[in-house]
Amino acid sequence: MPLHFAAARSAAHSPIARALAKKALARAANDNGDAAHMQAEASSFDHMMRAALRHFAEHGMGAAEAARQQAEQAHFTGDTEAYEWWLGVCRTLDRRLAESLEGSIAIDALLAR
Repeated sequence: MPLHFAAARSAAHSPIARALAKKALARAANDNGDAAHMQAEASSFDHMMRAALRHFAEHGMGAAEAARQQAEQAHFTGDTEAYEWWLGVCRTLDRRLAESLEGSIAIDALLAR
């Protein structure tokens, strides 16, 4: 009975491992040519994140609620710029709380009609 020797293969270089490996894309997935817009958006996010972190350092765990109260006060005084700012700070700290505020203000606006 003849014996045949088959050398062991490396698991990393096996045909199965090569078939299951993810192929690298030829192009970058985020190559949309709008770098200026992306940079401006990132800068805006950094600015809001810094403001939210400063607000958190000042108010601690109640920072999101304090931002919500500021946004409500700005809304009721008619200062839309301050309302958007404080809503953004609140959204950065607690998305659900900001959505709740937006919903309650929308309901109030509908009821006021």
